[in-house]
Formats: sequence, structure tokens, C-alpha cells
Amino acid sequence: MKRLLSLLLHDVYRSHSSESGFLGPAADRYKLSLAEFDAQLAGLARVRKDRPILMTNEAAPESEEVPFAITVDDGGFSYYTIVAERLEALGWRGHCFVTSGAIGRPGFLEARQIRELHARGHAIGSHSVSHPRRFSGCRWEEMVREWRESRGALADIVGADVTVASVPGGSFSPRVARAAREAGLGVLFTSEPETRVARVDGCTVLGRFIIRAGYRPDFARRLGRLESAPRLREWMLWNAKKRLKPLIALVVSSRHDVTALAGR
Repeated sequence: MKRLLSLLLHDVYRSHSSESGFLGPAADRYKLSLAEFDAQLAGLARVRKDRPILMTNEAAPESEEVPFAITVDDGGFSYYTIVAERLEALGWRGHCFVTSGAIGRPGFLEARQIRELHARGHAIGSHSVSHPRRFSGCRWEEMVREWRESRGALADIVGADVTVASVPGGSFSPRVARAAREAGLGVLFTSEPETRVARVDGCTVLGRFIIRAGYRPDFARRLGRLESAPRLREWMLWNAKKRLKPLIALVVSSRHDVTALAGR
């Protein structure tokens, strides 16, 4: 398989964004209301007659067409209470990427729910232990530990090996993939908006297209049809954001320096 269309979602809420997953304005940008989620899923189902695939091993399945996959990050409990049942109603299954250090916390999945989702056919994967803000900036030993400990904790819960993961915060570099491979992971999803399947030192690396709050309700449908316009738009936005990140970090650092000098 040379290409895969992967869709990235986060939490879904019925009344308020605080119901599931991480809290705060940064997290809320990615959380969908129930109406938004249902509209995106319905649009995708209208144009995809195939089922989403699960990348639970290192061997990408062969296909003449571009297959698609559903992924949900963070490990908020809405995967159990909302997402799973709606996917299953379509005969679909998804990837549930869990921040293992948050298991059992308010708004997050419990171990028994993770175990049940695995039994129902959903792919359980690592989203690190602590969800570092900038994963690619972590020390090598820290990255390997985040992957290894999360993978081990989830494997103990589901009673099976865990070989798939997603990068927290979308902060990816080849070192991140190498660390994942070092920790025993074989498949790694990033947040890079692309369909190309890559290999980094034996690790299969896959991009994803994020479905954010406030997006047009036909966004997933257009992606499902592999329309070039929404994919190009996401690629341009993502790369503009990557270029701005170092500048933003520099400005923030400068402000801290000025504040520190003023306090002397």
C-alpha cells in the first residue's frame, strides 16, 4: 500500500466540551459537538462503500484503491460513549489512541472500557504516557520511555501486543519514529496532512487529516472522495503553522527574558 487516507478526530461532546478529554481552549479547537460529528461521519459514509482499515501490524494491506482509516486521539471517554457505537452501526472500527497516564482520570477512558473496545474490534494504540507538548523536542531517552511505558500499560490492559501509536500534538520528526521503533512500535500516525505511506528505519509512518471544530459539515465527505482542494488547503495551513512555530517560540522566550530582567 502506497497511500492511505487517514482522518484524525478528538473528543465528541453532547452538551459541553469539558465532558471528555483534555481541558482548555487549545483542546477545544479539536472537539466536535455531537451534531458536527454525526454530520462528518454521515458525509463520509455516503462516499465510502469500503470499510476503514486498521493498521494493527507493520504490514500495510494491499489495495488498488486508496483505503481510509479512522483515528481518534487522546483517550477521552467519548470514544466509548459516542464514537464506537456510531462507527459500529456502520460496520466500521477505528483506532483509539490512548494517553496512558490519563487512564481513569475524569473525562478519560477507564481500563475496563479500553479492554471492552479492544474486544469489540477497535484498535487500541499509544498516544504516549504524558502527552508532551512538543514530543519531537524531548530527549531520546524520554521519547523511548514515553512510547515503551504507554505501550506496556495498554498491552497489559487488553492482553495483547500494542504495535500502533500516534504522535501527541503532531510534533513529528524522524527521531520520533526511530524512538517508536526502538520501543517496539511498528506503525506511527502523525498529523502531517498527506496520504503517502512512508518508512523510517522499519517504522511505517502515516499522515492524517484533522477534522476540527467549526469545519464545514461536508469536509469529511470531500476528503473521502479524495478531492484535491481540501487536501491542498490542509497541507498549506499545516506548513504555514510549522513555519510560524519557531517564531512564536522565539517571541515567547524573549518575553520571558524581558520579564526576568525587569524583575532583577
